[in-house]
Amino acid sequence: MSDNGLSAARDKMRRAGVTPEAIEVFTHYYRSLEAGATGLIPEETIEPLTDIPSIEDVEADQARDREALARTVLIKLNGGLGTSMGMDRAKSLLPVRDGRSFLDLLVQQVRAARAAHGVSLPLVFMNSFRTRRDTLEALAAYPDIEVDGLPLDFLQNREPKLRADDLTPVTWQADPELEWCPPGHGDIYTALVASGVLDALIERGYRYAMTSNSDNLGAAPSARIAGWFAASGAPYAPEMCRRTPADVKGGHLAVRKSDGRIILRDTAQTPQDQMHYFTDQFRHPYFHTNNLWFDLEVLRRTLTERGGILGLPLIRNLKTVDPADRDSTPVIQMETAMGAAVEAFEGATAIEVPRSRFLPVKTTNDLLLVRSDLYEVGEDGLLRMVGDQACTVDLDRRYYATVKDFEARFAQGVPSIRAARTLTVRGDWSFGADVEATGDAQVGPDGAPGRVPDGARI
Repeated sequence: MSDNGLSAARDKMRRAGVTPEAIEVFTHYYRSLEAGATGLIPEETIEPLTDIPSIEDVEADQARDREALARTVLIKLNGGLGTSMGMDRAKSLLPVRDGRSFLDLLVQQVRAARAAHGVSLPLVFMNSFRTRRDTLEALAAYPDIEVDGLPLDFLQNREPKLRADDLTPVTWQADPELEWCPPGHGDIYTALVASGVLDALIERGYRYAMTSNSDNLGAAPSARIAGWFAASGAPYAPEMCRRTPADVKGGHLAVRKSDGRIILRDTAQTPQDQMHYFTDQFRHPYFHTNNLWFDLEVLRRTLTERGGILGLPLIRNLKTVDPADRDSTPVIQMETAMGAAVEAFEGATAIEVPRSRFLPVKTTNDLLLVRSDLYEVGEDGLLRMVGDQACTVDLDRRYYATVKDFEARFAQGVPSIRAARTLTVRGDWSFGADVEATGDAQVGPDGAPGRVPDGARI
């Protein structure tokens, strides 16, 4: 049955124009799936990684750092549509500050780094089929951003969703696009090769890549980290942050007992009865930011040696073919994590960075934070926290989960939260202008639906 499923899946991918390299990687993971691989990493097979050097302790060397940044490319993962927030276009096009989108601020960050250090610093996006057109149209407003004839983007691959009962490609006539899924951001390595972008970068003298999510405005170009990475001689290094109680979902690094390799473990790879270990901020004191540095030449050499397959751990996701319909056909989506490549390279390391380099927007709670007066935007496009304390935002998902609902309820702007430790909203409330939250601010369900008046203090 599964042999027929694999053959059908490969044929479907060929007809859709998926690259041969991606089809072979898919085949590798299909074989792992049919062999019973779950991707789970039990706690007893690892040791916590508790000793990571900090970039704050690395002495800056301007000449070294500039030379390293001059040989660095900035790659942004841009395949997401923001569907968890009700969006249907590239999340990077969502306005976040004064009408400027993630993409606008990313371009501003790159321009500032180029000017400050006198480097070319190419900016390249990994798009999906659904984000490519809108993203390239938006980038057309910045004709200076293209470098050395390098492309502005390359495409993430796609693969068939597999029926959970027999591992054949699922069919969904109501919306054939839902028959496909991305193979996770671990596909970046295959896509770099298949697109020709990896060879093009190396031919033009670039040696290092710094990769991050396009919705993380904290992951700006850093000459200091580039200099540290180049001087380390490591082939690969993720940026890590100290965990807090709010970071229980973030993946972490650990040392595999069987071979001493550093590995990444995500939530989906943790047995359910061991989640208390995963969420223990003292046992696993750092979380993975998905800001990564890797050596382009080592990547090309390693992929050549391994026939194009890095062998990243499989992540087996059980879904329904239509995510909005729980009664639709159960499917398996095979994915890999970009950060899991840490185990593929001998001598890989990690670096601790300030929390300011991790400002992702995954929910409307995060969107309120980056739009608030808790942050200011500098001329370099960087968001900097103002004041001495962070604020935890918790909006009622029934009324604020989508960007459309969020915008309708904060049409006059989000509240001031600079003096707040927490902001919790329960019930359906719209907010007037110049609302200020202080301390542990709460708006309860009593009286909802309603409006918080202009100038209110909560």
